[in-house]
Amino acid sequence: MLDAAVVVFSAAGFHDASMDEIAARAGISKPMVYAYLGSKEELFLACLHREGTRLMEAVASAVAPADAPSLPPDEQLWRGLRAFFAFVGAHRDGWRVLYRQARGTEPFVAELGAMRARMVDVVCVLLSRVIAGAARGAGAGPCSPAGSGRPPRAVDVTAMAYALVGAGESLADWAVDHSEEPPETTATRLMNFVWLGAGELLGGAVWRPSTVD
Repeated sequence: MLDAAVVVFSAAGFHDASMDEIAARAGISKPMVYAYLGSKEELFLACLHREGTRLMEAVASAVAPADAPSLPPDEQLWRGLRAFFAFVGAHRDGWRVLYRQARGTEPFVAELGAMRARMVDVVCVLLSRVIAGAARGAGAGPCSPAGSGRPPRAVDVTAMAYALVGAGESLADWAVDHSEEPPETTATRLMNFVWLGAGELLGGAVWRPSTVD
């Protein structure tokens, strides 16, 4: 039922989605849909929960795999990005429900915001690990920060995490409509775009305007 609902919600949106079409696609009667999953709003929320949970689990398992718990932080971030874009590529209808249909539609905005906050928390942890590794002078991969200069404040790390998550969401939404783009290529694009700049900031480099208006 949830698979059928995700497909219909992805194509039609919440308001225009038909419970009759969802039931027909699932191969059951409409009363059975209501009996199992409740109202259309409850059904949409169930779809959000499932797709969001699947996405978070895919990223979390890639960031801290059981067979390689001591990966450098930048490698963890890279694997997380790759898993993120791989999930989006394999679940395009689910992404459309999460990112396109739920945004701006109450009462789903709060649910989507909570999912996004959890993703930001994961990225903050990764960036904090990089900072700790740089402070110890530990190597953290070929793109690691140099470990010199002013360490970033906690608010800087949080802001960077929000920027990375926002960039990932936008790029994923683009990739959904470009099926010819391999997920690993998309992940590499973002890793290069964001990580090189993040490495400079985490190493203490700060850009300032040359003139003040």
